[in-house]
Amino acid sequence: MRQELQSLPKTLAEDVARNLVMVARLLDEDPEAAYGYSRVALRLASRVAAVREAAGFAAYANQKYSEALAEFRAARRMTGSVELWPVMADCERGLGRPEKALDMAGAPEVHKLDKAGQVEMRLVAAGARRDMGQLDAAIVTLQSPELASHSVQPWTARLRYAYADALLAAGREQEAREWFAKAVESDRDGSTDASDRLAELDGVEFMDALDEDETGSGGDVEGSSAEDGGKD
Repeated sequence: MRQELQSLPKTLAEDVARNLVMVARLLDEDPEAAYGYSRVALRLASRVAAVREAAGFAAYANQKYSEALAEFRAARRMTGSVELWPVMADCERGLGRPEKALDMAGAPEVHKLDKAGQVEMRLVAAGARRDMGQLDAAIVTLQSPELASHSVQPWTARLRYAYADALLAAGREQEAREWFAKAVESDRDGSTDASDRLAELDGVEFMDALDEDETGSGGDVEGSSAEDGGKD
């Protein structure tokens, strides 16, 4: 990104960089604010691929899928890279075009993706199958060497989670529980709510220790607890 910004006058490059930094910082916690910074960067340097990509992710985070897709396409034209292919396909899903996402999943560009990109494309394709009501096909789509591998990679938790969720949607609850448990094991940074989903399947209900409805004016304050409503 720094190399791309070197094509701009120094003062302008610094202004653009500041806005891009704010996009990165706020994208997860405040997508709307991140979007605002991305629009400023876009007005300042729309011919820089990194700016178009950042604007695309900010629009994507705000579910502005048509706008995001346009920005991703622009970035791809500028760089020739295929790394944005999966998120572009997911934009098609967001626009209500799962068939288009599936077409992209079978395109030659997928073979040029790295392993992380191919796994992401598989997740998008499975999501498209689910959009079309094809639950069994979604499950099959997720079955892969990456899913079966015992090694933990950055994508492992999300892949296992998606597989568990698809199994649950298909009514295969016991299998779903097993895969939610595997997702928990691999989710080292808390990127999914697999632990909550697993607890829900096990019938665990978490009680609020400060629930005023459960605490009388002269009664004891209950500690944090969990009630097992049907664990095997």
